[in-house]
Amino acid sequence: MRRYYLLLATLLGSGAFYAQETTIQDALRYALEDMNGTARFRAMGGAFGALGGDLSAISINPAGSAVFSNHQVGVSLTSFNRTNNSGYFGTSTSDVDYSLDLNQAGGVYVLDNEDQESDWKKVTFAINYEDLNNFDNTVFIAGVNPTNSIANYFLSFANGVSLGEITSGPFDMFYFPQWQTLFGYEGYVINPVSENSSNTAWVSNVPEGGNYYQEFSMATEGYNGKVSFNIAAQYQDWLYVGLNLNSHVSDYRQATSYFESNSNDPNNGLQRVRFNNDLTTFGNGFSFGLGAIAKVNESFRVGASYESPKWLRLEDRFTQSISFVTVEDGANISNFYDPHQILVYNYKLQTPARMTGSLAYVFGKSGLISFDYSIRNYRNTKFRPESSFFDLNHAMDDMLDTSSEFRIGAEKKLKQWSLRAGYRYEQSPYRDKDIMGDLNAISGGIGYNFGMAKADISYTYAKRDMQQPLLSRGLDAAANIGSVNNNVTLTLLFEL
Repeated sequence: MRRYYLLLATLLGSGAFYAQETTIQDALRYALEDMNGTARFRAMGGAFGALGGDLSAISINPAGSAVFSNHQVGVSLTSFNRTNNSGYFGTSTSDVDYSLDLNQAGGVYVLDNEDQESDWKKVTFAINYEDLNNFDNTVFIAGVNPTNSIANYFLSFANGVSLGEITSGPFDMFYFPQWQTLFGYEGYVINPVSENSSNTAWVSNVPEGGNYYQEFSMATEGYNGKVSFNIAAQYQDWLYVGLNLNSHVSDYRQATSYFESNSNDPNNGLQRVRFNNDLTTFGNGFSFGLGAIAKVNESFRVGASYESPKWLRLEDRFTQSISFVTVEDGANISNFYDPHQILVYNYKLQTPARMTGSLAYVFGKSGLISFDYSIRNYRNTKFRPESSFFDLNHAMDDMLDTSSEFRIGAEKKLKQWSLRAGYRYEQSPYRDKDIMGDLNAISGGIGYNFGMAKADISYTYAKRDMQQPLLSRGLDAAANIGSVNNNVTLTLLFEL
């Protein structure tokens, strides 16, 4: 019977380990942003770069707060309904997740210049909180892999790691490959070629023959949030300029469970295994934004804005466990291995900057149409310290690309009522769109003006196809997922 090092690992506690195998997906979790915000903003596809006058428009163009004529506060509540349709080696599965979130709250204060001869007409101060991402989501994948088993995952780490390293420690000096070798060994997924402590060669304990039944479930929750501290000003009657200082906060929780079984040889080797991984990531960061809006004439407006990279400090806390049933020398062995070890790793992440150009045409008091075009170079996404992430940063430079996004929105006013519609298209951040496809979203909504208060509601449908690996390496196949988001947002606004 193999030894278990639970007591020693627990006594050592957590330290500065390579807590997990960081991937491009981890970087994009914080680089990509959903279109959240007020109901009016969402209903019009987020095309507010040349319009302003909306609390969420401040996040696109900081000059937008100077368009307000009166003080205003607002809050938004959104229902998130996500459906993930998965396909894995011909087997289709589906999972649905529903959540409710207070995703936006903010206010703007308008300070008019009493000096009528000054070219600067007013200054505005605003603060606005928005969720950039809502991570509440569930995925379930199942299918029969004809060739590759979980042993390939552990072998990719183990070969080159000696048996003595994982049986004698010290555990507080383990790198991620050593931890995975330990789990593969204690889970009876892999065996050393010899019991010599210097052995660095490993083999699979999974019976050959293919047709491995595999299941994968993932549940995530949390958010990326941004608080924008804004100052903007109006110059004469045609120019608005603004600045944002943004504070970011992240809280991400992920629980995955991988199950595999086979019937290739019921008398020998690993029969069933379940591998659980739990990740918590939290952190904070900073970014800034600059913007301007110009009124070419009473109807036509143009806007331009720049949002800096997000500079984030993140901490991962990672735990793993494995349970198994194996047959060895005719005897059934089943057990559960959990060292109760929290692996911790601190690092930095820089996301790409965004540049936006905007146009809008206002039809007096009867309606408007607007258009935004944004661009981001995801190849500029970088993990730090560079010495720890050299290979991953190089891979992102090779695999990611510059992504364009355009948004178009329209609004029609009918007395106190407003009718709105929008469309959003965002290119994949990957060069290979099979990994992650383009995003398409349509939206619509209505609003009612009570005078000193407004109520808006919107509906958004967004779809994107992507691939989801069951393990970070070894299986040589990923599930195809069609992800559909249906969101309804209610916003209440009050003029003061």
